[in-house]
Amino acid sequence: MFDYTKAFSRNIGWLTADEQQSIRAKRVAIAGAGGVGFEHAVTLARLGIEKFSISDFDIFEVHNLNRQAGAFLSTLEMPKISVLERVLKDINPNCSIKVFPEGINSTNISEFLADVDIYIDSLDFFVIDIREQVFNHCRLQGIPAITAAPLGMGTSVLCFTDSSMSFSDYFDIQKDDDDENKCLKFLVGLSPKMLQRKYLVVPEAANFNEKRGPSTPMAVKLCAGVAATNALKLLLKRGDVLTAPKGMHFDAYRNKFKVTYLRKGNKSFIQKLKLKVAKKLVLSK
Repeated sequence: MFDYTKAFSRNIGWLTADEQQSIRAKRVAIAGAGGVGFEHAVTLARLGIEKFSISDFDIFEVHNLNRQAGAFLSTLEMPKISVLERVLKDINPNCSIKVFPEGINSTNISEFLADVDIYIDSLDFFVIDIREQVFNHCRLQGIPAITAAPLGMGTSVLCFTDSSMSFSDYFDIQKDDDDENKCLKFLVGLSPKMLQRKYLVVPEAANFNEKRGPSTPMAVKLCAGVAATNALKLLLKRGDVLTAPKGMHFDAYRNKFKVTYLRKGNKSFIQKLKLKVAKKLVLSK
């Protein structure tokens, strides 16, 4: 028989018993159940989170096997969200899970974020418009929002709150930007130090035109660990959290950790230069 206290007893020490019960009652929304999304959900479930709102419309495919925690030969062609729901229930049968199998769109954002205490962004890198809508909705509702990007063999993490710089202001995404420009702005804003660039040994594997890029399982695992730690701090209001325009980038391959600070976000002169360089490097392929 499942016993919540016993199941998560090893968390005690880093959390008090009261804090464990506090996070048990929190609801986490995660849009995307693929690479980082699946890892985020499983990590938070093992932390003792018991309420989830999850969304995804995709199925597992063979190219997901290199990094997605729910991807096995036995789950190929199965809906990612169904596999995730089953795994969460297998960790904690008391999990209360709101499922959005059609994914997130402008018509269901409010329902998806209803009664949510924190949002963890796990949408595909190239999905920008709906991502911006979700972050803006979170800001209006006072919901902290975290994005942790798997970059090379590391992660870049940004946290947004109702008192931080907004997602739109930080990334400087404009209505007249085309999809490529939006994605490039997202990239240079996530990774102003570009720690991962020096060891990209097959540059043509990053193809913005085809909306695909290389990935590693290590980066996905790192994303989940750092995002969950920040989520814990925000939910318990304990510990310092770097919020936009500050962020952090850790690269395990290069043994480097950087705290980033873009006071003007992507509107700064340096970031605009980086955007021009990125366009030449990425769109010239």
